[in-house]
Amino acid sequence: MPQFAAHLSLMYPELPLLDRFAAAACDGFRAVELHFPYAVDPREIAARLQDNGLQLVLFNAPAGGFAPADMAHAWDQGARGLAAQPGREAEFRAGVLEALRYAERLGCPRINVLCGTVPPGVERESLKALCVDNLRWAADQAGRAGCDILIEPTNLRDVPRYFLNRQDHAHELLDAAQTPHLKVLMDLYHCQLVEGDLHGKLQRYLPTGRVAHIQAAGVPARNEPDRGELHYPFLFDNLDALGYAGWVGCEYSPSAGTSQGLGWRDLALRNGAQHLA
Repeated sequence: MPQFAAHLSLMYPELPLLDRFAAAACDGFRAVELHFPYAVDPREIAARLQDNGLQLVLFNAPAGGFAPADMAHAWDQGARGLAAQPGREAEFRAGVLEALRYAERLGCPRINVLCGTVPPGVERESLKALCVDNLRWAADQAGRAGCDILIEPTNLRDVPRYFLNRQDHAHELLDAAQTPHLKVLMDLYHCQLVEGDLHGKLQRYLPTGRVAHIQAAGVPARNEPDRGELHYPFLFDNLDALGYAGWVGCEYSPSAGTSQGLGWRDLALRNGAQHLA
């Protein structure tokens, strides 16, 4: 039976971020994830998690910035990550250390590290060694803190020129880094837009044990998973058949009210309970 985590950076958009924790708990979620928590004191987030019986299972490392205030707003100002950005290694490390500080205070086991975009006139392949070195360093730091670093292939429509956009590219980076604390975030929305063959990708990569987190959304509009071209009941059945025990992040923008649009999740949970009966 899939375990679903509410993505609070996108769900319940009518509420302030800190009020979304209670809304998710009220809707029956036991876990949540975020894009960037850095604009909020971690003590405030920890209190909301504790008060609502929630676990934070994933958030992103800063997209850029040296100072915490800059890290909090880097994505909104156009930054898209640093792992594959030449000459910005010190900034990358500062962001990873800040992410680990939040992870420790919030009990979060996974941090998604953003690779950034390929600079104009630069060949993607020329950035691979730099990215591997940065990710290896980050994973070593995370391992000492009891965390894993994740990398996420992302489609080029939403993030033009993004360095990492295919599942095989992500696993090539893992092959090169050779560290147990570097894993893959497999976002089925991004994967469908770039590659398709989601059944085949799940069959190929989930048995490796390298996929530590999955996210879901409808394609092409990134609304609820029951909208668009993907048949998520089939894909969720595949997760069960493959023994996936991790979380499925609901990283989508609700088409109307968040609570009113959770029928797809309730159906998936009912179907999973029937399979266990």
